[in-house]
Amino acid sequence: MPRWLLWTCLALGSWGVWAILSKLIGDALSPSHSQAISVVGFIPVLAALLFLPGTPPSGPTRPRWGLLMAVLAGIVTSLGNLAYYAALQRGERAITVIPLTALYPVVTIALAAVVLGERLSAAQKVGALLSLVATYFFSVQREQGLLSSAVIHALPPIVLWGLSGLLQKVSTNHISGERSALGFLAAAIPVSVAILVWEPLPLQTISARLGQLAIALGFFFALGNFAILAAFARGGKASLIAPLGGLYPLVSIPIAIVFLGEHASGREQVAIALALASVIALSLEAPPRPDSPLQPLTPTSSS
Repeated sequence: MPRWLLWTCLALGSWGVWAILSKLIGDALSPSHSQAISVVGFIPVLAALLFLPGTPPSGPTRPRWGLLMAVLAGIVTSLGNLAYYAALQRGERAITVIPLTALYPVVTIALAAVVLGERLSAAQKVGALLSLVATYFFSVQREQGLLSSAVIHALPPIVLWGLSGLLQKVSTNHISGERSALGFLAAAIPVSVAILVWEPLPLQTISARLGQLAIALGFFFALGNFAILAAFARGGKASLIAPLGGLYPLVSIPIAIVFLGEHASGREQVAIALALASVIALSLEAPPRPDSPLQPLTPTSSS
């Protein structure tokens, strides 16, 4: 089994737990405070990254450019997390929001095809179509018309996480996965500080259990992102790793059913199955053209 696939599996499991923890927190914390407190959970992963040897990048070394892309990816992802937490806090069910937001690889793959020149296989084209069908089944409900609130609330994290996936891949073309993960996760710290300055947190309202959940939220998020960047750095393609990482609902949905008591209607079961089939199809990459190697996104001048 390739090393990048092992790292991708670790990311899948970590994100599956992360997605449920945010639902457990519910409205006990605002989306912004969930994001701010969860950064404490980054500390063990950040500390480990400081001592891990860097894996050589997959492309020409441009340290400043690679670090900039990692930081931008971290900021964009933090904004996506805020939108995701807000969707769950508005009462959307985890069993609906999680598989919907897992469709973010469609955005990553589309951007990778345009910016990095990565080819789409026939299966990936089918996967993109299935994602639209899945969104339709999630959307069209008798009482809500064409677009349900779940789809509307899921669109911002889908777009933001999809863009971040591209930035992460570009980053690891120029710096090691470990250094990229360090920049990516560190970018959330100033975002959290800005949140707390703008919206001070009354510490007396935070119970021990709530604080533990928020810190665990950050830890599993950080671990998953470190794992996905390590996978990118070990030769995995953005159009392959992003969809595989998007299979985290396979972990989250059983937890939501067993421990949160959520149930899916017949329409939602079809939508969930289509969403997961879409992610699987998106992971079936096309063989590279020997006459047209991929060109990583680079600035016009060297750093």
